[in-house]
Amino acid sequence: MTNTVLHTANSRGHANHGWLDSYHTFSFANYYNPERINFGALRVLNDDTVAGGRGFGSHPHDNMEIVSIPLEGDLEHQDNLGNVAVIRKGDVQIISAGTGVFHSEKNKNPDKPVQFLQIWLYPNKLNGTPRYDQVSLDVKDRHNNFQQILSPNPDDAGVWIQQDAWFSLGKFDQGFQTNYHLKKTDNGVYAFVLEGDVTINGQQLHRRDGFGIWNVDQLHFTADSAGAEVLLMDIPMNI
Repeated sequence: MTNTVLHTANSRGHANHGWLDSYHTFSFANYYNPERINFGALRVLNDDTVAGGRGFGSHPHDNMEIVSIPLEGDLEHQDNLGNVAVIRKGDVQIISAGTGVFHSEKNKNPDKPVQFLQIWLYPNKLNGTPRYDQVSLDVKDRHNNFQQILSPNPDDAGVWIQQDAWFSLGKFDQGFQTNYHLKKTDNGVYAFVLEGDVTINGQQLHRRDGFGIWNVDQLHFTADSAGAEVLLMDIPMNI
């Protein structure tokens, strides 16, 4: 039997620190909801806006797959593996924290905010070698199409992850319909609406709504507004 969970945009946790305005779909920092710990392997989905010139100082992670997807602006990254990089809209970054990594994130621009999603997934193997990767993708390839941006295969499009997960981004014309076929049996999909209105398997969704669905092998998707933009996260439900 198909199972679903709906997390509306206005039900998320919220913390405004002045320099950081953050919305939490799942329990994070001072936001705790026992019904929102994770969705399968998906542990954190934060929708962050960082003020000009501000950022997160160096801090540690371990045994977590950390994905950053810039939505607007320029995000500067540094870590103790020797990586220094700037990621922008169209880029996708992953840190496989493994046995441990320190990194910092900063808004590179002093005069405008940076907005990005930070997503954490449990890895399928603990205590791996820490690893950093980023790719730049052509955003035109997601017009009326789910463009793959992450997978467990290093030879596939997008960054690769230490988990049986596939992420896709799409931006759609009003009325466009398509089907999405899950990549692996027993995976579920968590859909996060970045912009506009969509319907997935009969569920109407709006900007920044999240919708989890499992025990299905495909999704039927309709864009209900022009420029509707959606992130699909196809992830293991058993961890």
